[in-house]
Amino acid sequence: MSLISRICSASNMRKKVAGSRTRLFRVALAWCGDQMLADDLVQETMGLALQKIHQLRDPERLNAWLYSILNNCWKQHLRRYRPHEDLDDERASEEPGPEINVGQMEVVARVRCAVAELPVEQRRVLALVDLEGSTYGEVAEILEIPIGTVMSRLHRARKSLFALLDNSSQESPQQTAALRRVK
Repeated sequence: MSLISRICSASNMRKKVAGSRTRLFRVALAWCGDQMLADDLVQETMGLALQKIHQLRDPERLNAWLYSILNNCWKQHLRRYRPHEDLDDERASEEPGPEINVGQMEVVARVRCAVAELPVEQRRVLALVDLEGSTYGEVAEILEIPIGTVMSRLHRARKSLFALLDNSSQESPQQTAALRRVK
């Protein structure tokens, strides 16, 4: 392989890594629930990926490689900073926005809150499979767990998420009725 083709290949890989930022951010946000922390994790992931791009054996598996790096960054963060509960949970503004987006914003907020209540391991699997469309095999490789564990965590996460969302919709029938009257 000539020097010029190596340089072009490295440049293309750097562009692909940079193009993966949005997907990495979505997964990181689903894992940690904090936009600033997710951004930090993605920055760290991309920095490591660009430093170690020469270690990537199969360019076709770039996404799985990046998710593995993100997973390692997330694990390091959890080791450094033990999770704790915030006493001052931020609440969504109760000021109405554009009428069309209100329903969508409520659904997104309910889903995010429900996902945040799931155990970390279930959130990680759920984000990779349902948000990013990764296969069970890819998730097993990324998280370094058996494929059966991926399937069982995903099943439990979906079941818990369904129960959480079902309970939250049953708890607030007055809010739903009030919103329908406003329309």
